[in-house]
Amino acid sequence: MNADLVEKTERYGEMLSSAMEIVEIAPRKDPPLGSAAEECIVMANSYLEDGKIFLENGDYVNSLAAFSYGYGWVDAGVRFGLLIAPGDTDLFSV
Repeated sequence: MNADLVEKTERYGEMLSSAMEIVEIAPRKDPPLGSAAEECIVMANSYLEDGKIFLENGDYVNSLAAFSYGYGWVDAGVRFGLLIAPGDTDLFSV
């Protein structure tokens, strides 16, 4: 097993888990935007769970892909203002 792949997979899994613990849906009066925020959360959680299953089965490539996609959903949600995160984190590209 490639040590870089293992390290990167574990790092992205931790980043996604940490991000999911701190993000919240931004307050909105516009229901379509609220549902888009919920969709970001649902998709990120789904990819997090899939990544964990892949990891349990020793499938680091698909686990890394799932964690990366999940993290992308959360990061995009924060960037577009659908989700909010504390300002003292460096988890997001905003």
